[in-house]
Amino acid sequence: MVSALPFFGNAQKINWITFQEAVELNQTTPKKVFIDVYTSWCGWCKRMDQSTFVNQDVVNYVNENYYAVKLDAETSDTIVFSGYTFVNQGGTNGRKGTHQLAAALLQGKMSYPSYVFMNEDMRVITVAPGYREASTFLPMLKYFGSDAYLNEKYDDFLKGQ
Repeated sequence: MVSALPFFGNAQKINWITFQEAVELNQTTPKKVFIDVYTSWCGWCKRMDQSTFVNQDVVNYVNENYYAVKLDAETSDTIVFSGYTFVNQGGTNGRKGTHQLAAALLQGKMSYPSYVFMNEDMRVITVAPGYREASTFLPMLKYFGSDAYLNEKYDDFLKGQ
């Protein structure tokens, strides 16, 4: 008997890399950078991983147009970027503390999940906080990935989608 259910074993996944890897790759092959800033305890972050980030249209667009980075906002890794060394100095009351790079990228607005879009020069274009369904996330990816943000307001861009 042949199952009517689709086989999910061959589904592609987002090619997540570290921030350092994105910086290095961008030096030889410039590409926009998409950063998912998350924490291990964030329920909405986990839901993004289980729904939006496995949607094949989202996966395909991200893999083709961005270096995709997962950045744990509470990581203990030391990250060197743009001449600065970013660390997590630890938290208080048993908390892990916020990594300095996450705080810098999110401009101190620590909301999870948050998505940082960077251009090919590794400069922040924008930060978008909050859980997003694939149907609303894909247009955002395309808006920044296609450079439409340079000439068009987001609402006008959406009308053409």
